[in-house]
Amino acid sequence: MEKILFLAHTDANGLLPKSAFETLNAALEIQKGLAGSTLSVGLVGGNVQAAADSIASCGAAKMFGVSGADFGVSRYATDVKALEAIGAASGATILVAPATSRFSRALPGAAFRLKAAIDTHVSGIQFTDGVLQIQRWYYRQRMMATLTRAARPWILAVDSGVFQPWQGAKGSAKVEAITVIVSDKEKRTKVTGVEAPSADAQTIRPDAVVLLVAGAGWTKKQADGQTHAKEAEKHILDFLKYAKASLGSSKSLVDQGSEGEAVLSFMSHLNQVGQTGSTPRHPKGLSTCCHGEEPHVVGWRFINERRAINTDANCGWAQGKADVLYVADAFAVMAKVNELLAKG
Repeated sequence: MEKILFLAHTDANGLLPKSAFETLNAALEIQKGLAGSTLSVGLVGGNVQAAADSIASCGAAKMFGVSGADFGVSRYATDVKALEAIGAASGATILVAPATSRFSRALPGAAFRLKAAIDTHVSGIQFTDGVLQIQRWYYRQRMMATLTRAARPWILAVDSGVFQPWQGAKGSAKVEAITVIVSDKEKRTKVTGVEAPSADAQTIRPDAVVLLVAGAGWTKKQADGQTHAKEAEKHILDFLKYAKASLGSSKSLVDQGSEGEAVLSFMSHLNQVGQTGSTPRHPKGLSTCCHGEEPHVVGWRFINERRAINTDANCGWAQGKADVLYVADAFAVMAKVNELLAKG
């Protein structure tokens, strides 16, 4: 009989992040698919009671918690000890956790201490003859592998955006506190503050409904024979502000600076989407001035609704790669869209 443990950490407000609710849904699917299995919960944070109450109705047989000031912030040494303690106390054979930046650092160390196998970037689960199988992508999301393991314990770090967030009633959860002693040496790393861009300056928003992808066409010569990079910047930033959208870019645009061409001042390789960049998971995507060929479309494979703007009716997006193609000038279209958005 498998013992499934859902692991999560609290955020700065003492609550669970969205990715934790998504992973809880994955853990419940695993429990449902493995006959006779049980589910328990393990939480790490400064104070885990509010987080536990928010998932009180998930059906967990037990809830374990490691809390206190030493565990309120992300720190490898203390997080590893907390995860090790929860894993040992629960006796879990399958541990399921969100692949947050905090857990992605600590889970491998916890796996070593628990003598467990670990798989990261899990993007799907299925069952064959009652055996749990996981899916994950390789080679920049161009090849998908399905695999299973006989080794136990088995730790699964689940990518965000794969499962729908769990929704259930709040309640009053009973948390079994686990005491973890932390030495001064293990507390050498200290979080002294957080530096973050203002909401308007932030261009990468993983939870945004819309992803706007800007292609190299924004900085090329337009119909009047001139480039309009500053005007392009205004159109793009206005859309991000009004629509609360996230920004992506094709490789050609982020690489133009090294070639002496005009660039968008706020664009970096962190915004790059595609074969050599990220593969985001937004409900909707709008591509502007992009060629739409395969290396770029790879980054769009998990976008549910894809639209594109291009002056060429025969561009790559028109070849079945977009749900809707607007044959128009992106400058004119985005100016009108921003005008409408500004009016609310």
